[in-house]
Amino acid sequence: MKLKALMPVLSMAACSAFAQSSGLDKANMDLSKKPGTDFYEYSCGTWMKNHPLTPEYARYGQFNYLSDVNEKQIHELIEGLASHPQQQGTLAQKIGSLYKLAMDSVRRNKEGYEPIKPILAKVSAPTNKTELLLMFGQLGHRGIDVLPFSIYADADLRNAKMNLVGINQGGLSLGDRDYYLNDDEATLKIRNAYKEYVKKILEMAGNDAATAERKMKAVLDIETAIAKESYSATKQRDVEGNYHKMTYAQLLRDYPGIDWGSLFLQLGFPAFSEVTVNQPEPIHAVEKLLAEKSLEDWKAYAEFKVVNDAANALDDSFRAAFFDFYSHTMSGVMQDRTRWKRGVDAVNGVLGMAVGKLYVEKYFPESSKQRMLELVNNLKVALGQRIDQQNWMSPATKAQAHDKLNHFYVKIGYPDKWRDYSKLQIDENLSYYENLLRAGEFMMADMIQRKVNKPTDKTEWLMTPQTINAYYNPTTNEICFPAGILQPPFFNPEADDAVNYGAIGVVIGHEMTHGFDDQGSQFDKDGNLRNWWTETDKKNFEARTKVMANFFDKIEVLPGLKANGKLTLGENIADHGGLNIAYQALQNAMKKNPLKTVDGFTPEQRYFLSFAFIWASNIRDEQLRVLNKVDPHSPARWRVNGALPHIDSWYKAFNITSKDPLFVPKKNRVDIW
Repeated sequence: MKLKALMPVLSMAACSAFAQSSGLDKANMDLSKKPGTDFYEYSCGTWMKNHPLTPEYARYGQFNYLSDVNEKQIHELIEGLASHPQQQGTLAQKIGSLYKLAMDSVRRNKEGYEPIKPILAKVSAPTNKTELLLMFGQLGHRGIDVLPFSIYADADLRNAKMNLVGINQGGLSLGDRDYYLNDDEATLKIRNAYKEYVKKILEMAGNDAATAERKMKAVLDIETAIAKESYSATKQRDVEGNYHKMTYAQLLRDYPGIDWGSLFLQLGFPAFSEVTVNQPEPIHAVEKLLAEKSLEDWKAYAEFKVVNDAANALDDSFRAAFFDFYSHTMSGVMQDRTRWKRGVDAVNGVLGMAVGKLYVEKYFPESSKQRMLELVNNLKVALGQRIDQQNWMSPATKAQAHDKLNHFYVKIGYPDKWRDYSKLQIDENLSYYENLLRAGEFMMADMIQRKVNKPTDKTEWLMTPQTINAYYNPTTNEICFPAGILQPPFFNPEADDAVNYGAIGVVIGHEMTHGFDDQGSQFDKDGNLRNWWTETDKKNFEARTKVMANFFDKIEVLPGLKANGKLTLGENIADHGGLNIAYQALQNAMKKNPLKTVDGFTPEQRYFLSFAFIWASNIRDEQLRVLNKVDPHSPARWRVNGALPHIDSWYKAFNITSKDPLFVPKKNRVDIW
């Protein structure tokens, strides 16, 4: 029950109590380390030792810590609604009822896989390929993830004021193409475990062993064939290369192997005139597979997709199988999350904005929003100054950059307009799975109604207020900072400017820089994909970003496993810019309100220590391998030890010299924003 989106939102992510008058707690540091040898361990090594990975986590850091805090607060809110009768049809009733259904394992264990039997009957019903596509559309309309690609509507990259229907590659239950194609030991282990998992849950859904084996092979054959033509995570970052706008008539002409008319009709789409096929090759691969693979093979594929999609909503044995493969085998997690946490996740997933409204009313002070507006304005001034300081940019390009900066659309805390859930009904007389189908159908219909053939809505929030994250959206040229992240260690009203600029200030600068990274720089002030650079400036920019990509390509995140500098380029540029911009803003602030040395640390030192501390984190090797394939963010350790050696002011703050291991010669440092 997933809706896929086209252009990835460029986000910040991947605590502890603060003390002392500055807001920095020295006890989190490991002073036995030297700043120039391992600044990551120096700044937060003791915190990491005191927060070892528990069996529940593949990765645990400040985002997780704060998520735990938020989760407990949200749990209290939801429990309060679920423990008392609520008026039918109200948001309180919907939240409470969905949570109770998620928590009722006794009922689900009695039901087994009974709730999905009507859907499995629909999967087995087609007698030809035409009926197969109709079935795909009917299930997709209900939010069930069965299509071998994804269909959505979002801003047209070249006409950002209007939404455009898009078709994206998809259909891979392992997520990334490399899991099907690479033959290294770690990947083979996961692929073999995946085969066993597919067989296991197909048997659990009523197939005998031989049938489950045959269907598993059909699933793997189809997914592997799609994977061979799918774009890598790095290639998907090529904005121009993932945009192919055409008329609907051209879609029918160029991709005749798919009955688009029947598919869109069943999905609930109205007639539309234009579409973008973002990755043509995997869609052509699906055409070929629809022609060559048997109807029974495709029904096996759809059957597995249904069962896999439903696994978390069925009995405990299905959840255990799902966890064992996706969390334990792939990411190294040793123990499943407690049921109440999964229940909270489910409610957040379906009714996130409704929960967010309750959350901000109780936990988000208006004073924080006003302080954030002040900080954002200060960072905008600093970024403007940084633009003016770049001697590699011409006045013409600088003018365009300033124009884009001046048109940033800023969102802080929570939306002014809340989502309307009146058309979604949650009924405790139905199974948990059936209610999630209602939610999936609601979300699909809501997306279609709001976006297909409609102008873009700049007031739409792409994260809920309780989310511990932030984002930049290139097609609306907006920066967004949900209420959830506006807490220590990211934002601390009691801390001094050095600590706040090093944490939330860098977050703000990070999101602003996304507007000028290797992807965001291709969009203008109105969110349109348009080159606003002079030819010389563009070449200078690309040469400077190449230094960043090459530097991270050489980092060994695990023995024999190198980082992917091209995949992580945008986030690394954003970290680089965020650090420079927030530092500039701190220097501006200290001209009016000078800061003193506290606990032996200068304001500049506290700034960099505060930045490093927000990335304090432990991670399992298995999860690190997964993220290295697909995550556009560098590992937390290298967001510190990889970013700071390119910041000139860091060298001065800690007296880093050429004798220090982290030292990078001036001529080899990244110098962009």
